[in-house]
Amino acid sequence: MLPEEIIIKPIITEKSSIDIQEGKYTFHVAKKATKIQIASSIEALFNVKVLNVNTMIVKGKEKRVGAHTGKRPDWKKAIVTIDTNPAEVTYLSKGGKEVKVDKKYKASIDEFMGA
Repeated sequence: MLPEEIIIKPIITEKSSIDIQEGKYTFHVAKKATKIQIASSIEALFNVKVLNVNTMIVKGKEKRVGAHTGKRPDWKKAIVTIDTNPAEVTYLSKGGKEVKVDKKYKASIDEFMGA
């Protein structure tokens, strides 16, 4: 699946707005998407480093129109934690020489709140 097919839309509620300060973003995702697919899609679409993905199935509500009752479909929600302080990665290469790699990741998802 393409990243655009996995991430359907952001979920903006009072609780999710508070969690943004901690680097946690909430998305409505495809029901068959795995945590690995969700993480790679977020990294590809928003150019951020994903640290953790929590998913849950939200049961559809029972709705009523007049005398008729029906049920909304179940859907999947993902809470994605991103790295808010991307730092340089250092490692030793051949010959014991220390190499620094600066990952060009953003510290927040600017498109989330429509900015």
